[in-house]
Amino acid sequence: MTTRYQQVADHISDQIRNGLLKAGEKTPSVRQCASEMGLSISTVIRGYELLQDQMLIEPRPQSGFYVRPQYQPSKAPEISQPLVKPSEVNIDNLAVSLLQLTQDKNIIQLGTAPPNTDVPAIKQLNRIMTKVIREEDSLGDYDPPPGNKNLRRQIARRMLNAGVKVHPDEIVITTGCQEAMTLCIRAVTKPGDTVVVESPSYFGTLKAIESMGLKALEIPTHAKTGISRTALELAIREWNVSACILTPNFSNPLGYCMSDEDKKELRATLKQANIPIIEDDIYSELTYSTQRPKAIKAFDEEGDASNVLLCSSLSKSLSPGLRIGWAIPGPWLEKVIHLKVSSSMAGATLPSLAAARYLEMGIFDRHLRQMRRYYKEQRDYFLHLATLHLPKDIRLTYPEGGYVIWLELDKKINSMMLYEQALEEGISIAPGPLFSVSGQYQNFVRINYGKATKEQLERAMIVLGRLIASY
Repeated sequence: MTTRYQQVADHISDQIRNGLLKAGEKTPSVRQCASEMGLSISTVIRGYELLQDQMLIEPRPQSGFYVRPQYQPSKAPEISQPLVKPSEVNIDNLAVSLLQLTQDKNIIQLGTAPPNTDVPAIKQLNRIMTKVIREEDSLGDYDPPPGNKNLRRQIARRMLNAGVKVHPDEIVITTGCQEAMTLCIRAVTKPGDTVVVESPSYFGTLKAIESMGLKALEIPTHAKTGISRTALELAIREWNVSACILTPNFSNPLGYCMSDEDKKELRATLKQANIPIIEDDIYSELTYSTQRPKAIKAFDEEGDASNVLLCSSLSKSLSPGLRIGWAIPGPWLEKVIHLKVSSSMAGATLPSLAAARYLEMGIFDRHLRQMRRYYKEQRDYFLHLATLHLPKDIRLTYPEGGYVIWLELDKKINSMMLYEQALEEGISIAPGPLFSVSGQYQNFVRINYGKATKEQLERAMIVLGRLIASY
């Protein structure tokens, strides 16, 4: 149910978005708005505070509230141009160093991609976990694959929102999405094989490919529409490809969301070529829209005709500390279960029981609504700061889900050097070369705008703006 102060915010924001109130114009006074809407002064004040949080209006001393100049989306980065040739993967130790920095409370964390965990859902989860410890007598036992049945049942129910109909027995619980991805890649490849990846691509995926002795075939990918199907079709005709790894919904770092039509056609193209798709679905629940986007798996066939192995987790949408992920591997189910046994034997019992109880309580969707609204506000605030503090000629993405953004800077800027300079000033960013097997993206950075506070974001952007200007 919409609150009265939310109605005030919606009323004014609709006027701004429809052009009835333009940038620099004064909004109706608090008294005028209260009189027109039949609401109390305090309710209108709360509504105006919400509009300030959304970066739509700003107060001027002894004058009232005015419409704030809105961010005009800059040009997105051009489609990437990687060398379309299988390459050995060699991601250096920077990825590990970046992850280790998350333990340093003195660093403003924009470099790694954990979610914001300072939320009520974590406290609820902790209470559930405490209750499970008191009530369950099976915590000392193994939780062998495919994992806790109630948790798999809850996941199967949630996957319906993605357009995926799956039986709980077709789901394998894993230790986070990274293990799900690793198990699925191992299930369909052998050392020396070539796998297709987007370019740029998440460095965790590249590390997994490296650890398995595989070669990566980078395919040009656009910041708005995703992987180039033309380039992909040419590549799979020229090279012997064993699998295709994709993040069609709010990919990391580009943040694009592939259309349903493209998902359907891409899946059919790779099915015809007999190439399995390993789908990373980890960010899909964090859409800024009211409707969760469909997975590629939604367009898959059943049984042996399936060629999509879907991987996801609760790490981005709820808590990375739970380490709860899952794989829906289709025809490779038994192989993934055997690989899970050989790699880690079983999952952690307590997190699975707690996650299952949390999901069956029906409070997850309320949490997701809060997080979607929060991350959208954080994105808008970041873009506002970028307008104020970064050069006008930068290109950056405009994500409609998740919480990472990809920035293209001037070609003379070395993002590895920028990373070192920012770190000296207490700010962590992710330099572009981490997201390529061929050392590309020297003048790109990825930033997580979802974890830091607004005050931390502002300080970080002021510093980054100064460092970039020094070039």
